[in-house]
Formats: sequence, C-alpha cells, structure tokens
Amino acid sequence: MNDNNDKKLSEDEKQIDELVDMIEGKMNGGVSRLLVSFSTAQDPGTKKEWYHHGRCDVRSPWANGTAPNCGDVDIRD
Repeated sequence: MNDNNDKKLSEDEKQIDELVDMIEGKMNGGVSRLLVSFSTAQDPGTKKEWYHHGRCDVRSPWANGTAPNCGDVDIRD
C-alpha cells in the first residue's frame, strides 16, 4: 500500500473508533436504544442528535398495551 492509502485507512479507522466511542458512551450513560444514520446532506464531520422521550414504537404491542405479560395499562387523558 502507498502512503495515500495508508493515510486513508488511518482516517477511516479513526472515524470508526470515534463512532464506537460515541456508541459506548451513550450506552454507558443509560441510553438503551440508538439509531445511527449517515447523511450526505450534512456537512462532513458534523453530527445531530435527537432525543425521543419514551418507547412508543408505532403499532407495536408495547405501544398499545397488548404485549404478552405487560399487565394492566393505566391510560389517562
């Protein structure tokens, strides 16, 4: 491999390490679900974070209270 390929590989490895560190940090901080997306619409090297309050998977049994063994669900207006 020439020097340019070595530098590219090194940069790719650095980005992978940064991603793994970010994921591990989130998990260690108590985040139990994480969605990672990549976009060409965003400037290179930037990131955006969104936080979703709750676990209301659309149409899931857990969202509508029909999951097995979920017990009584108290629904209030």
